[in-house]
Amino acid sequence: MRDKTQPNSAEPGDRLIRAGVIVFIVGAVATLVTVAPLFLGTNPFPTYMFVLSMLMGVGFLIAGAGVLQSAAAGRRRAREARF
Repeated sequence: MRDKTQPNSAEPGDRLIRAGVIVFIVGAVATLVTVAPLFLGTNPFPTYMFVLSMLMGVGFLIAGAGVLQSAAAGRRRAREARF
């Protein structure tokens, strides 16, 4: 049974998931940049690059919160449709 939502409409949690993916990608790039000097034999980057690498975990948590919010909204809709 298909509801009347548009296929491109924003669901609850979509913004958190998108923001989490962006933060994760920034953290992944920072991690690659931080690890590159180890393979290239150059001087390591300053400490703030290691801190930026932690954004991977933060982005994962943000996206996870968005998934949980989306699941909760889906359960709410299913409960309302039942009654």
